[in-house]
Amino acid sequence: MRLTLAQIAVEPSAVSANVGRAVDAIDRAAANGADLVVLPELFNVGYFAFDSYARRAEGVDGATLTAVREAAVDHGVAVLAGSIVEDLAASADAGVDVPAADGLANTAVFFDRDGNRRSIYRKQHLFGYGSAETELLEPGRRLPTVDFEGFTVGVTTCYDLRFPELYRRLVDDGVTLTLVPSAWPYPRVEHWELFPRTRAVENLMFVAAANGVGSFDDAELLGRSTVYDPWGTALASSADDPTLVSATVDPERVTAVRDEFPALGDRRTEFR
Repeated sequence: MRLTLAQIAVEPSAVSANVGRAVDAIDRAAANGADLVVLPELFNVGYFAFDSYARRAEGVDGATLTAVREAAVDHGVAVLAGSIVEDLAASADAGVDVPAADGLANTAVFFDRDGNRRSIYRKQHLFGYGSAETELLEPGRRLPTVDFEGFTVGVTTCYDLRFPELYRRLVDDGVTLTLVPSAWPYPRVEHWELFPRTRAVENLMFVAAANGVGSFDDAELLGRSTVYDPWGTALASSADDPTLVSATVDPERVTAVRDEFPALGDRRTEFR
């Protein structure tokens, strides 16, 4: 399977321009043979544009995800719309199960090649370190998976990377590829390079971390999107400019690595 991380430039609150860049990235990725395209966290509004969250929030059938869905259908590619600020009440009105009757969430949606909405992941760990995310958003409560091209695919979002127990749950659910849309800023480059690789190594799975680039009032996204294989090897990576990061991934690689180094079978869970 050809996997592409769309490392796009994200402007604060510039939803129309940002969505246009996302659709263009899907177009170019498809032309280059992508089967699955991953967009960054809050690619339409910008993670650090906190004052715009409520004003720019949409349901999962809103204009942003409709544009992404149409691009997926046009090109016959799957897309992880790697997240938006979701208006939970609007989604509920559309018949979607939501974690709260109202409020907002940081929500990623997986569309298959036919534009079917296959999974909805709402970020579970909300960032509180100098961030308004915990004040503005509702945390997710579910960890869905989707089968695609021989993989069982899970999704986590950015700050979730710091919580290894979440990835153990994914392993227990059979996940072999985890997609991580992110809005990771400078100066925490070492952390960004450490956590996705570590999650890949300790869980013997592919981890694909898609970051954005762009400047906000008090933050700059550092890019460096990377696809790691189950051995922790970087198959493809980038610097901090807008680009497409592509790698060919094979579910049989997960099986081979887990057979060669069966550490997951040595787990002990009886400790208190």
